[in-house]
Amino acid sequence: MTKKNFAVFGLGRFGRNVALTLEQMGYNVLGVDKDENVAAEMASSLTKVVSFDIRDTHALKEVGISNFDTVVIASKSLEASLMATMLCKEMNVAEIIVKAIDERHAEMAKRLGATRVIFSERDTARRVARSLVTNYATDFTDIDENITIMSLNVPVKLRGKNLIESNLRGKYGLNIIAITGNGKTLVPPPPQHVLSDGEKIFILGMPDSLNKFEQDFL
Repeated sequence: MTKKNFAVFGLGRFGRNVALTLEQMGYNVLGVDKDENVAAEMASSLTKVVSFDIRDTHALKEVGISNFDTVVIASKSLEASLMATMLCKEMNVAEIIVKAIDERHAEMAKRLGATRVIFSERDTARRVARSLVTNYATDFTDIDENITIMSLNVPVKLRGKNLIESNLRGKYGLNIIAITGNGKTLVPPPPQHVLSDGEKIFILGMPDSLNKFEQDFL
């Protein structure tokens, strides 16, 4: 399988963390920042780092942005973010992810070609708030606006039941997609597996369904 190529525009705190995480996972990452000092600081950490204005069509063509599978636009400038979104769309980038400043920015980015919009501060706040109201939930990962993966230690009410008996799909429309702990990893877990203390389960579903599950079990 061909390794995916990622480009990250804007190497501030958010963009830097995204780029470094992808690089550590073994992907090819191009980092772009208008500030030459920032680019120089990141040069040894990413596959390639360049410094230019992401509104510059010629510069985007020079780095072959149309050959990248995904571009993450994390610029703090509204104008630069929107212009880069439009240019990436025109250059046929398949996945364009934009870190939005506010709802207005998000709406404009979608109209200009963004395939996904994220609000890093808001999404982080939501995960923290969720973790504060339960002793079991350990993390939430938003796949998109309507799909979330919740990872948590097996609740007391589910211990001793297998996946069929727990019936999370029938009651809540949720799916346990993986189980780890007690020296094993199950992906996907067999329906007959009995949930026990010391295990962590990964549940996939819609946010509203996960909220109902939390109210009943946590």
